[in-house]
Amino acid sequence: MNTPRHTLFEDVQALLTGALVVAVGLVLIKQAGLLTGGTTGLAFLIHYGSGANFGLTLFVVNLPFYLLAWRRMGRAFTLKTIATVLLVAVLTETLPALIDIRRIDPFFAATAGGLLMGVGMLILFRHRASLGGFNILVLYLQERHGWRAGKVQMALDCTILLAATQLVAPLLLAASVLGAVLLNFALAVNHRPGRYVAF
Repeated sequence: MNTPRHTLFEDVQALLTGALVVAVGLVLIKQAGLLTGGTTGLAFLIHYGSGANFGLTLFVVNLPFYLLAWRRMGRAFTLKTIATVLLVAVLTETLPALIDIRRIDPFFAATAGGLLMGVGMLILFRHRASLGGFNILVLYLQERHGWRAGKVQMALDCTILLAATQLVAPLLLAASVLGAVLLNFALAVNHRPGRYVAF
C-alpha cells in the first residue's frame, strides 16, 4: 500500500493557512500582554524586556534549531519550517494594522490564542513543517522515540513560563499557563503517530 503524499499546492496552502492561524493566536496573546512557551515564549520575554521587534526576535531565536532540523528531519522539513517561521514573524508584525483590538480579556486571549496556535501547529505538523525551536525537538523525539509531541511540548512550555514568574503579573501568568495548556492539549489529543499518514 502506497502512502499518499501531499502535493506542492497542498503544502503551500497548509503553510500559509497554518502560519496565519498561528499568527492570529499570537496577536491575541501579545495584545493581552501574555506569554506562551517554547522559543516563541523566549521571543516574547525578549520583546517585553527590551522592546525588540517581536517578529525579528522570533526568527532569530529559532536559528540554532534549524541545524538540528537539517541533520535529523531532512531538507524539505527544514526549508518548510524556515518559511513558516518567517511567515509567522511577518504576519505577527503586520496583522495589528488589520486587526484593531482595543480591549481583550486575558483569559479569553489565552483560550482563543492557545487553541488557535494549537490548530495552526497541527496543520503544519501534518505537512511536515513546524514553528521551529522546540517544535523541531519534540517532533524529532516523537519520530525517533515515540514520545507524544503534545506532552513533551507541554513540559518545555511550562518550564519557560515558570522562568517568567518575576517578569509577569500573577494574573497574566495564570492566563499564560492556561493558554499553553490548551495549546498542548490540542496537540496531545489530535497529533498521534500513525493517525495521519499523508506527508
